Amino acid sequence: MDTAFATSERPAPQAGPVVLDALIIGAGVAGLYQLHQLRKEGMKVLAVDAATDVGGTWYWNRYPGAKFDSESYIYQYLFDEELYKGWTWSERFPAQPEIERWMHYITDRLDLRRDILLATKVTSAEYDAARGRWSVRTDRGDTFDTQFLIGCCGMLSAPLENRFPGQESFKGRIFHTARWPREALELSDKRVGVVGIGATGIQVIQTIADKVKDLTVFIRTPQYVLPMKNPKYGPEEEKAYKARFDELKQNLPRTFTGFEYDFVHTWADLSPEERRAVLEEIHGDGSLKLWLASFAEMFFDEAVSEQISEFVREKMRARLKDPALIDVLVPKPGDYGFGTHRVPLETNYLEVYLRPNVHAVSVRDNPIAEVVPEGIRLADGTVYPLDVIILATGFDAGSGALTRIDIRGKDGHSLKEDWGRDIRTALGMMVHGYPNMFITAAPLAPSAALCNMTTCLQQQTEWITGCIRHMRAHNRSVAEPSAEFEDWWVQHHDETANANLISRTNSWYVGSNVPGKPRRVLSYTGGVGTYRQKCDEVAAGGYAGVEMQ
Repeated sequence: MDTAFATSERPAPQAGPVVLDALIIGAGVAGLYQLHQLRKEGMKVLAVDAATDVGGTWYWNRYPGAKFDSESYIYQYLFDEELYKGWTWSERFPAQPEIERWMHYITDRLDLRRDILLATKVTSAEYDAARGRWSVRTDRGDTFDTQFLIGCCGMLSAPLENRFPGQESFKGRIFHTARWPREALELSDKRVGVVGIGATGIQVIQTIADKVKDLTVFIRTPQYVLPMKNPKYGPEEEKAYKARFDELKQNLPRTFTGFEYDFVHTWADLSPEERRAVLEEIHGDGSLKLWLASFAEMFFDEAVSEQISEFVREKMRARLKDPALIDVLVPKPGDYGFGTHRVPLETNYLEVYLRPNVHAVSVRDNPIAEVVPEGIRLADGTVYPLDVIILATGFDAGSGALTRIDIRGKDGHSLKEDWGRDIRTALGMMVHGYPNMFITAAPLAPSAALCNMTTCLQQQTEWITGCIRHMRAHNRSVAEPSAEFEDWWVQHHDETANANLISRTNSWYVGSNVPGKPRRVLSYTGGVGTYRQKCDEVAAGGYAGVEMQ
């Protein structure tokens, strides 16, 4: 059935529930590939997405400067060589419009649109234990009766929009970066405020600084940053990376982070001079390599972490020069170590603050108290008049996209309430008490932290497909991880996470950016290759720990 409709074209819901084998929530990187796989299994599948087109994160995040920080030639599907080579990237780190076009290319080449329902938000899903099926409802009145519910909602797709009292009183325009207006936005005569300098905030700031009348940046936590090198690709570069298809297909799923590079140096084996030479060389690569493939000891050894952190701070200070800016923008010893928070790539970001129309305002000790009609007021009473407020205030990572849906498992248990007490999963792909529900980019699996997303999402969706294929081959209709299996995975995940420094810092990595959220490292930190191996072992053992009937 042709179900891909823009908002104005979408037909009225049909009477009675639509019966499906599987309903997928989301039509981004994971949802599109999951749909493709399950259709090849001969299943009746529908993907439902609140957006008016496919693309997931690359649909929603269309703010100025949005782009890859994974190299384009590895942010790819690797299950089909012809599909891979049929698309050509223009540069190493392309921007959002090009990425969105690539997502459309994938969708159309695989003929997926006929089984995608757009402009439709899943609002609830309730499991019927007597029938072993899910009843799913949407904001447009649809009802679906499906055997499998698969959440491909994304790890960073639940924006934290209502962060400050008084936002509704603001006389100008205020919006979150993940809800950037689709229409052209004229900023040349505007006083613009940006709240937040995470990876997204940095991309926005460096892009609009020379296009606005006045830019005020509200900074709470200084960030370590790495300079991006983004060469254009011509025919020679295209030929070179496409020739590596077999190599990338073999290696990416087995590195620590799903990137093409891996940790090859050991800190203790090198002299101080040799360590410095390695850091200089990798820093000059203009990628995330310093974070993801320099010295793994930075995640475990505080002394090593401090030396590498100081190396990055030194690079930042040399560019800023101004002591006042350095105080606001460069992390201090004892704040947190390089790599224990998400590391942004940037292009002349620090130099932006040397412009006369750009103002860095620290809100670390003088926080934002409220938004007032004319702008932003700090705790000490200072008011910054603004015409536009851009909230780069992050996301309810990992769990938020799922807990914003009213999901009810066995005995009416609420996923929001369960995860409000303790965020737990089995392999990051199933939850005890929620039979026939699979999830991707979810808590306790490799995801946006320390993982090239396409590498990890391909593996997770393939494992889910394999589990469903196993069920069908053995005439099983219901699958649920046992409590013991989930306990085993949570224990393994926590032992791995608690051994590294990430668990000791405060960031969205551990959910500390959301008041009241249970603290746990949200992404699996044992390595992409190790995670794949453990998942494969479960599958090879007949999915031991997953109770099927």
